[in-house]
Amino acid sequence: MKHWHYALIVFIGGSCYGVLSTFVKFAYSANLSTPEVTGGQYFFGAVLIWIIFLFTKKIKFTFTQTSKLLLSGIPFGLTSLFYYQSLQRLDAALAIVFLFQFVWIGTVFDWIFNKKRPSKEKLVSITILLIGSVLAANIVLQEGSVPSWQGGIWGLLAAVSFTASVFLSGSVEKDIPPVQKSALLSTGALIVVFALYPPTFLFDVSVLSNLAPYGLLLGLFGVALPPLLFSIGMPHIGPGLGTILVASELPVAVTLSSFVLLEHISWTQWVGVLLILIGIVSGNIKSDKGKCKSFNKEILAHEM
Repeated sequence: MKHWHYALIVFIGGSCYGVLSTFVKFAYSANLSTPEVTGGQYFFGAVLIWIIFLFTKKIKFTFTQTSKLLLSGIPFGLTSLFYYQSLQRLDAALAIVFLFQFVWIGTVFDWIFNKKRPSKEKLVSITILLIGSVLAANIVLQEGSVPSWQGGIWGLLAAVSFTASVFLSGSVEKDIPPVQKSALLSTGALIVVFALYPPTFLFDVSVLSNLAPYGLLLGLFGVALPPLLFSIGMPHIGPGLGTILVASELPVAVTLSSFVLLEHISWTQWVGVLLILIGIVSGNIKSDKGKCKSFNKEILAHEM
């Protein structure tokens, strides 16, 4: 599989998160609470990935490996919990800008843990993405009160935990089949969500039947698919480029808000979406060029 194939897989994984806000709004309109929506998302997501696991290749691994993957799934669950706390204190537009700081935090992670210093091209790409995120979230044209600093802290915690989840999906137990790895990551996320939001909905048939269709969609796009796609793509492209590609979340969210929820999207938001896409493409093109140069150098060295 070529490098750009892995990049596309991670891009799709990020796009899955962009779908969630639309489904969450539908769930809230059905009178479901935040604990029910969050718990249902992770419960149905874990069930889906374990069903897929039954029909795929399996390998045996140790208790230590299992523990590592379960613990690595915790940031996936914490991201939603932190982000929802931020949403309770901030406007949605501002909360997502705080969450979007994962774009540069991922590059910092790559620098610290993998000793990969960011290139000038990558820094330019990140700058474009952050400007685009502010425009796409419609911050520029909004007027309101001073934002809650508590909400900002929760938003930044969500950004850090999201970065950690992306980083861990590409660095922990790389040799384990992606579906098997994703099943354990999702289970780790489910455990931390249920610990903080006890799953009382599982014992109420009326709530569970109302929650099921939304939980299945949220579980598929928010729990089952992203860890699976990140487990496939991240080991090959790294967290630095990976977090740039995951920025596909915001353009997808804005587009669905316009065409599915029929919300008004200003021209500045569409400019922001365009800038985000430009930042994603430019970051990936520069990475591909770098890989090609490295490959050509290896060939020349071998011939000499």
